[in-house]
Amino acid sequence: MISPKETLLLLIDIQGRLAQRVYQADLVEQNIKKLIRACRILDVPILYTEQYPKGLGTTVAPLKELLGDLEPVEKITFSCCGTDTFMQRLRSFKRNDILVAGMETHVCVYQTSLELLEFGYNVHLVTDAVSSRSEDNRDLGIRCIEKAGGIPTSTEMSIFELLRIAEGERFKAVSKIIKE
Repeated sequence: MISPKETLLLLIDIQGRLAQRVYQADLVEQNIKKLIRACRILDVPILYTEQYPKGLGTTVAPLKELLGDLEPVEKITFSCCGTDTFMQRLRSFKRNDILVAGMETHVCVYQTSLELLEFGYNVHLVTDAVSSRSEDNRDLGIRCIEKAGGIPTSTEMSIFELLRIAEGERFKAVSKIIKE
C-alpha cells in the first residue's frame, strides 16, 4: 500500500482546451481537485507537467489555484521522463510510489507510466482521474499500463490508503473532501 512518506502525486498535462474535451472532463477535474487537496493535508508532494503550454495552454485555472506556488515542468516529449528537468525534480523527492493522474491516458500518461516502471518506480494509476478525448483511448491506456505492471486505483481508494486511520484532524479534513 502507498504511504505519505513514500508517495508523490504526478499530474500530467491537465491543460487548456484539451482538459475540456476529454471523456468525463468534469468528473476527472473534480477527482484531481480531491487528490490535490488531500495530498496537501497529508504532506504528499505534488509534481505537475505541461505539454507545450504555448500551444495547448496552461494548467486549468481551478487546479492551478490549488497548486499554489508550485511550478510546472514544461515539456515537449510525450513521456515526462524524456525531459531532464522532470527527472531531476522527480528524483529530488526520493519517493518510489507515484500516483499518476492526468491526460491523455493513451499518450503522455501511458508513455510516462511505462518509463517510470522501467526506472523501478511503482506506478499507481488513478483510473478515475485520467482521461483521453475518447473513452476507448482512455480504456486502452488504462489496460496497457496495468498490463505493464501499473497498479490501478481510484481517487477515494488512494486517499484512504494514504490516510490509513479513521481518526484525528487529518481524517476529518480528508472526509470533507471525499464527501464533496
